[in-house]
Amino acid sequence: MPETDDGQAGGGPTQTDHMPSQSVMRAGLEAYASRINDGDRNGVLALFAPGATIEDPVGTPIKRGDEIAAWFSDTIAFQTHITPVAPIRGSHSNAAALVFDVRFQPPEGPRLLIRSLDICTFDGQGLITSLKAYWGPDDVQPADG
Repeated sequence: MPETDDGQAGGGPTQTDHMPSQSVMRAGLEAYASRINDGDRNGVLALFAPGATIEDPVGTPIKRGDEIAAWFSDTIAFQTHITPVAPIRGSHSNAAALVFDVRFQPPEGPRLLIRSLDICTFDGQGLITSLKAYWGPDDVQPADG
């Protein structure tokens, strides 16, 4: 079998100028969680490519540009903490997934927990070009503690 971009045997595509390696995408999602947990808004924004989009949750209006910056300002202000609950998953393309619990404090009401699955696509430089969050009303509950 041919080797993949990670040096593993497999039949998927190999790294090109247009597709980051699996390790680069995993590192990007690890940095995403870490920077949110550290309250590093600018560091989170630096992970996104110009023109990136966020649909969180899927089915709501897509955020772009300044909307993304405002989104992450709120994320940090809400004391958001991400806890991965499964290993980051790659793909045979330019996408990777992060399954996690996110706890945050909205301006009004109790601290909340959302169980989410984020799927991100990446450009050739390893920057996030799109983030789609999969969670529904049944995935939201009051957070413990």
